[in-house]
Amino acid sequence: MSTTTNRVLPEGLPAPSQDGLARPYWDGTRQGRLVIQKCRGCGRHQWGPEWVCHRCHSFDLGWEEVAPRGRIWSWQRPHHPVHPALNGHTPYTIVLVELPHADGVRMVGNLICAPDAPVTIGAEVEAVFEPHDEADPPYTLVQWRVRGG
Repeated sequence: MSTTTNRVLPEGLPAPSQDGLARPYWDGTRQGRLVIQKCRGCGRHQWGPEWVCHRCHSFDLGWEEVAPRGRIWSWQRPHHPVHPALNGHTPYTIVLVELPHADGVRMVGNLICAPDAPVTIGAEVEAVFEPHDEADPPYTLVQWRVRGG
């Protein structure tokens, strides 16, 4: 896990909402930590954040730091900007990453790679924490890179 100054996303994108239910996640990313929900009832992790456990329906949910490593489950490569700030920054690669150390939950993020780089399903990846300190409020995104790559 690391923090990068080579940003995947340009400035000018809207800042994600960092309050309410997902606040512990965003606080963790600012500290370079991957923090996700864990049910105190059944002991299982889940993503995205919810008020109720996806498995046992308990309302007793907490947050836990997990290993910032996973495997590529799926991917796509958008060629059309979905926001004006992305004009001139396509194509880019989006991955769905399975976290085996967190009950196999899956998270979406960008893969740090060349626009035409091959992507291998099952490739091991690690989190890269990308700070956006110029935003109001500042935030940090979780991006991914192939381990050993």
